[in-house]
Amino acid sequence: MKRFAIATEPFDIAPLRERLLADAAGACASFEGWVRDHNDGRAVQGLFYESYRALAESEGERILEEAMQRFEITSAACVHRTGELAIGDLAVWVGVSAGHRGPAFDACRWIIDEVKSRVPIWKRERYATGATDWLHPEP
Repeated sequence: MKRFAIATEPFDIAPLRERLLADAAGACASFEGWVRDHNDGRAVQGLFYESYRALAESEGERILEEAMQRFEITSAACVHRTGELAIGDLAVWVGVSAGHRGPAFDACRWIIDEVKSRVPIWKRERYATGATDWLHPEP
């Protein structure tokens, strides 16, 4: 079963969370990334995500497999949107289950940081001025 996915449409997190359930899990940590109305002092009206889908999905799977090896967790999943998104839309979701909260929180943060750093997904913001900019992840 794939743990990482690219979604071209809005998605429901409830079934994703259910996939994390396990008798050995005593904790679940999740992260939701939403489209906000500003960035670097500029008013944002929306954004567009584009990806190299095949490579994005394989690298995302690699990150989740690394997380399973690196942290004491029972399961992990991540979905990232592509296409046009409006203010308030869910852009990315990460969920992790573990025996204890510490590894769940640590793995969840590590996964989103690695996804933002390594997965070929690009973001173009649309500003209130009518301008657009492609943003690049921090090094």
